[in-house]
Amino acid sequence: MGFPIRTCVACGEEFELRPNKPGFANRCPSCSEPEEEETPGAHAADPLERRTEEEMNAARRRAIRDLLYRADH
Repeated sequence: MGFPIRTCVACGEEFELRPNKPGFANRCPSCSEPEEEETPGAHAADPLERRTEEEMNAARRRAIRDLLYRADH
């Protein structure tokens, strides 16, 4: 008996679902490989970039708060 054939939800490619396959059961082995993550200190090392990112995050929080707690419901 062969292994079940699945279709990858990421790329649409068919693959055999084998035991002890790393990653997700609905993704092919190439799409299940972990993505390279950035080191925490490497992103936004420039003070201007950090300031800009902080302002954008504050604006996002403000917008979400305004949407959640607006008085016109």
